[in-house]
Amino acid sequence: MRPSRDTGCDLWQTVSFTKVPMSNPGKESSDKSRDKALGGASRTPYLSSTSHARATRHLLRPQQLRESMAISAPPSMRIALIAAFQVALAVLIALTVTYLSPRPDLVGFPALGALAALFGRFHSLPDRRRIVFMAGTLLVLGVFIPSLVSWLGASRTVMVLMLALVAGGSTIAASAWRLGGPGAVIIVFAAGAALGQAESLQVLVERTLGTAFGAVVAWIVCAVTDHWRDQSAAGFADANVPPFRNQVIAGLRIAVGAAVAALIAHAAGWQHPSWAAIGATAVMQGTHLHIAMNRALQRMAGTVLGSLLAWAVLAYDPSFWALMAAIVVFQFVTEIIIGFNYAFVQVTVTPMALLMTHLASPSSADMPVERVLETVLGAVIGILIAVLLSSIDDRVYLLKRGRGE
Repeated sequence: MRPSRDTGCDLWQTVSFTKVPMSNPGKESSDKSRDKALGGASRTPYLSSTSHARATRHLLRPQQLRESMAISAPPSMRIALIAAFQVALAVLIALTVTYLSPRPDLVGFPALGALAALFGRFHSLPDRRRIVFMAGTLLVLGVFIPSLVSWLGASRTVMVLMLALVAGGSTIAASAWRLGGPGAVIIVFAAGAALGQAESLQVLVERTLGTAFGAVVAWIVCAVTDHWRDQSAAGFADANVPPFRNQVIAGLRIAVGAAVAALIAHAAGWQHPSWAAIGATAVMQGTHLHIAMNRALQRMAGTVLGSLLAWAVLAYDPSFWALMAAIVVFQFVTEIIIGFNYAFVQVTVTPMALLMTHLASPSSADMPVERVLETVLGAVIGILIAVLLSSIDDRVYLLKRGRGE
């Protein structure tokens, strides 16, 4: 998808796709076509200096760190405020209704489904309804598939690999269905919550229906309140749909990154390997290598601060209502600051995710520390895999951009 900014500050920049024709060795016409797309003959001098090591060194320059700290203005603060209200209200309703139901232990899954309201904020009214519906469907599938595999008796390793497949598949689906940001990372978050053992068919059904309930709440909230949005801002939505082949390549890359990160976390004995997979997925959603690196730096820094906030909240052993209020506030603030810098987003989304995880399954005081470790692991693996699996065109663009061309 076409980046709206070249600094990587915007969370809504999603998956990296090759935007130029790929060369066919031995065919001069194809080479000329690709050269033209990358700047004509000026591409040739870069071919001898586009190694993976050279690209890695380029990403480690001090300039990259400075760029990751850049602050951008969101396209529309009015839409940011309305979107924040929509998702916060959807999560609030889902949490409250479920907690007061006969099955308060399922409270986390409807909240996950309510996150469908995150999608499509810059689209027209009809498109928004379609997008929220499709996002809700992906969230339901993201919970159903791991729960089904668990119920069928899969090992923990198989479950981790299934999580990687969900990351790759949801990446392709989000692009093909033009869902936009926040992309596959939210679906992986939902799938990670379903990695816990599904002991019976009843648990499988309850998880799935709970997530579906939250998605329905999100759709209704958006349908009722979307007329408040400034429809002139619909032009901010990126209508570009890359070729399906490129979508599949991007999905496979992210699946590999998520699998490597989650398997390492699992082998280390950490309790939430999905967090490492989420970290890798979020980083690899960057539209270019320099944006992926920015996201890695921003995600690591923001997660450290966000985990400290979560620790401070949990240290007081809050009640359900206090946790719910904190989750809703953090979610609301996240949607307001989402366009400024990805690090800011992580400062608020990290405690929101940790508190939601604690609400669904009370954990030890070490949970924020593990979140930091797994996020760092996922971010590092994500950028390494992004560079390793990058195309020549990706690396040429990185070098040309670094030289101001």
